[in-house]
Amino acid sequence: MKQGLSLRVSQHLALTPQLQQSIRLLQLSTLEMAQEVEQMLDENPFLERSEDMAERETFGLDQTDVPVSAGEQIAEASLPDAPGPLLSPSEITTSTSSEASEGDGLESKLDGATPVEESWEGDGTVEMAPDDSEWGGDAPARNNGSGDSDDTASAADLARAPVSLQDFLHDQARCLRLSDEDRAALYFLIESLNEDGYLEEDLAELADAWLHLSGMPQLAGDPNDALEAREAIEQRLAVALQLLQHMEPSGVGARDLGECLRLQILELRNTAEARAALAICNQPLELMAKRDVKRLCNLCGLDDETVRTALGLIARLEPKPGRRFIDVERNVVVPDVIVTRAGRGFKVILNPDVMPRLRVHDVYANAMRQNRGGRDNGGEAGHAAMQQRLQEARWFIKNIQQRFDTILRVSSAIVERQRNFFMHGELAMRPLVLREIADELGLHESTISRVTTAKYMATPFGTYELKYFFGSSLGTETGGNASSTAVRALLKQFIAAEEPAKPLSDNQLSDLLREQGIECARRTVAKYREALRIAPANLRKAL
Repeated sequence: MKQGLSLRVSQHLALTPQLQQSIRLLQLSTLEMAQEVEQMLDENPFLERSEDMAERETFGLDQTDVPVSAGEQIAEASLPDAPGPLLSPSEITTSTSSEASEGDGLESKLDGATPVEESWEGDGTVEMAPDDSEWGGDAPARNNGSGDSDDTASAADLARAPVSLQDFLHDQARCLRLSDEDRAALYFLIESLNEDGYLEEDLAELADAWLHLSGMPQLAGDPNDALEAREAIEQRLAVALQLLQHMEPSGVGARDLGECLRLQILELRNTAEARAALAICNQPLELMAKRDVKRLCNLCGLDDETVRTALGLIARLEPKPGRRFIDVERNVVVPDVIVTRAGRGFKVILNPDVMPRLRVHDVYANAMRQNRGGRDNGGEAGHAAMQQRLQEARWFIKNIQQRFDTILRVSSAIVERQRNFFMHGELAMRPLVLREIADELGLHESTISRVTTAKYMATPFGTYELKYFFGSSLGTETGGNASSTAVRALLKQFIAAEEPAKPLSDNQLSDLLREQGIECARRTVAKYREALRIAPANLRKAL
């Protein structure tokens, strides 16, 4: 065995903690970003919110070396009027002694003020109101008058508060004269409903759950007693279910769609049309979904006209009784970028409501500078740990700046490439892939993919995810390309203009696209139609 020395040259990529955090922040949605900011504010004492608005030119990275597109230069030139909520770490100012003395003088002028214990885990404020946050200006003004307690709400706040399905049903249950056992059973069923108003579990499973929650150890040794108690609970739940199914909204408490429709029909007037609809609902729902009128006529013993009239009545019923109680505000999309018209072009700005206003805490940063090298209060180890937290706060602010800078640059490039969409709508969308934007901005495709995921753009035609502006291409007769998004919009237009009695099949839609010069197979048309959640021709046919 011979020993020797060898020299080898290699390259490898090391992800620093700062780079890892930058990549992670880039792929977060607006809601996740807000949660991340709140978590950092709780964990890092050197980070605090900034109430002041920074100048727009202070927002951004001075050391960026990627190429800038012409569309971005136009967008940046139009942005001085937009407030930039972030402060660059290089422009963070420290409090002077005069400011400190001025603050001391202000405290001495407050008469009767109760001394407040300092909290080293907070941001220095004494109390926080919902309208004090930096996440939007839609919060109502706080009532500073003398109230009985902090939990009091105005009538306007109560009127705007959404009422859940369970609360609506509990209000009706309070008006019923029931025993304690029946009221408990009704409460148990109401709390077991899903958001659509259905009771997904059967009564036997609910009885077992009630028996388990009530805790009856004396029945554990005797199976007969446990069985009798379970049957008694099941009977009580059956009675409570009858009460629940007679409440508003009609159809609530149903176990399946057929029962939901039957409960709503029973609330209608006893007419021939209602009786026919009730008979149809007792048949397999697949026949009603396929609108198999002939077979329904044979099974129900009704004529063709009566069945069609009954199907029209069923179509007007509500398949999800709890739909109107769903809090729609949970599904509201807050755009990250806003695009507006500016003369003959378009102005691309970041949404200031989703941009956190952060800065390094001046008092703590000054304390770190003054005690640099000191050995008191923890010594060198404690000072190094606090210095690391200070550096993390600066990294976090810088990474947030880089995140919004990248979103703005990608959005500006998208607007420049899809200018026809912003002028004419979906039909003018052109094919676009991630590589085109990546090559233009000098970024990697994976970076563009992270930026366009769960980020939204408010346009004159609505709010869209950034990924919406990317689509594959289809060949045309002239040798050009058509965007798949434009083809889907064209299909939607064809179907909206079709005759209800004679809906267009997938083959006919394919022929219409071919007449427009777009080569699209029938299977591709079916795939696009299903993506648009449009039913096939046999289900779109009007009665």
